[in-house]
Amino acid sequence: MNTGSNEPGEAVAAADGTPPEGAADDQHGQGLGSRAPEFVKARRMLHLSWQVGVFVLGLAVVGAGIVMLPLPGPGWVVIFGGMAIWATEFVWAQLVLRWTKRKVTEAAQRALDPRVRRRNIILTSVGLVIIGALVGFYLYRFGLTMPWKIKDQ
Repeated sequence: MNTGSNEPGEAVAAADGTPPEGAADDQHGQGLGSRAPEFVKARRMLHLSWQVGVFVLGLAVVGAGIVMLPLPGPGWVVIFGGMAIWATEFVWAQLVLRWTKRKVTEAAQRALDPRVRRRNIILTSVGLVIIGALVGFYLYRFGLTMPWKIKDQ
């Protein structure tokens, strides 16, 4: 439960004394919320301009990542980097980043499963055989002529 207070001495616990979900983050460092320096958080206008700066910087990085998706470059890595920049200041970005990390970890664990790996290798092999057969048929039928130069045959 978020009480809206960022007091460092405040502890959150359920009625039975167990820590709520996500409270483990507080033990290993800061939990959810702003990671701005204390002197910035102490002054409202400075904190607001800090948040605007973080948002604009994160937006620029995410925008660059979106541009890199169809162009050469590590698009998804840059997008997640922009989300990490946003996560230094905004709770919604921290939650999105936490969810994304959990899903990537789950996908990596599934990919390491021997049955899934075997299935992926079989599907890749079948796909390569089909592509090879199509390329072979094309070369048999038309030779090394490009498709846009083929006359009615």
